[in-house]
Amino acid sequence: MSLAQRSPVHVVYGGAHLFKHDTPQKLGQIALATLETYAPTPDDFAKALEISGNDDLLSLVYERTRSKLETQPVEDFRIDFEDGYGIRSDDQEDEHAESAANELARAFAHGTNTPFTGFRIKSYSEATRRRATRTLNIFLTKMLDQTDGKLNAPFAVTLPKVGDPSEVAILANELSKIESDHSLADNTISIELMIETPAAIFDNEGKVRLTRIVDASDGRCSSAHFGAYDYTAALGISAKHQSLRHPACEFAKNIMLATLAPLSVRLVDSVTTEIPAPPHRGSDITAEQQSENCQVVHHAWKTHFDNILYSMSNGFYQSWDLHPNQLVARFAAVNYFYLSEFTEQAKRLKNYAENAAQATLTGTAFDDAASARGVVNFFLRGLNCGALSEEDVEGATGLKTHQLVAFFVNPK
Repeated sequence: MSLAQRSPVHVVYGGAHLFKHDTPQKLGQIALATLETYAPTPDDFAKALEISGNDDLLSLVYERTRSKLETQPVEDFRIDFEDGYGIRSDDQEDEHAESAANELARAFAHGTNTPFTGFRIKSYSEATRRRATRTLNIFLTKMLDQTDGKLNAPFAVTLPKVGDPSEVAILANELSKIESDHSLADNTISIELMIETPAAIFDNEGKVRLTRIVDASDGRCSSAHFGAYDYTAALGISAKHQSLRHPACEFAKNIMLATLAPLSVRLVDSVTTEIPAPPHRGSDITAEQQSENCQVVHHAWKTHFDNILYSMSNGFYQSWDLHPNQLVARFAAVNYFYLSEFTEQAKRLKNYAENAAQATLTGTAFDDAASARGVVNFFLRGLNCGALSEEDVEGATGLKTHQLVAFFVNPK
């Protein structure tokens, strides 16, 4: 995927039995109400997330976060038939596959769909493959019948707990048949791989298996999602010590980065399990309970905010959200990541470009072709996700988007 093309900054998972055509908008309304309750001003917001900067920066981060919640609170939604859905009878899952497909088709018709969308089936391991295949066909057939064979957004099928390339190859073949039956162009439906087991990283001979798993998708693999908690559990790490930043997770993600980023596979980090849900509800809670609610929400926001910044700084520019209140920290982190560094990065790039792409010194930052490419990557990704505007970037660097793309390809 080109850095000049939009890619989502997050993915929100929700159980298929609960999905409605306006679910993303309702999640945004919940997040916005939480923001207004627990951080009604930029100053409250900055204190909750423990971020620093001048008043203009803090106000800009706050306003852009608020605007995002009002206009497009969810960029990528995944209708879930796996962990967020559970094990149900065949009749129940058949019914939910049809109803969720109808609701998504309704979202396409009414323009309430998210810019990126799709659904997660169960694993293609021997135990659940039959059920996963059945849901795949019911959902896609029903939805495409309702939409006259059209998809109004990039669409993905997420395959969890991938352990062998053959599982991916089988799914790719089934998607090819469905596309043919509905007169869709080849590879219209992409595959997202969930890397949740050591077997997805290495084979029994100790060789890296990731590239073979991606190759098995036959060009359909759009992204690879890391599942920190399944992965660490498979290694025998106890629940208390499971986290996004466990050394075992860092090892796996570094292999993903080194092998898949060069293939333009979008890398997606895992979840923050601390949820900003106030423990006390109702209109008659005490002042002490209100204070506790605020502390709980702020702490969970801060945890999620820090995890997102950590993932982004390590090359994983997308990760998961599980609860509508997490959307507040999501867009705060994305905006802060780009806006807090904007002025300094713009100075570096402008100085480098004006010096005919020769090695330059901006303050104490030395830039040559390699580091300048990293600066350009920063601006392209900021533009890509909407945190930065073309006008802002051109005004600060003197470069248009197409010049940035050309510069990234050849920074000399």
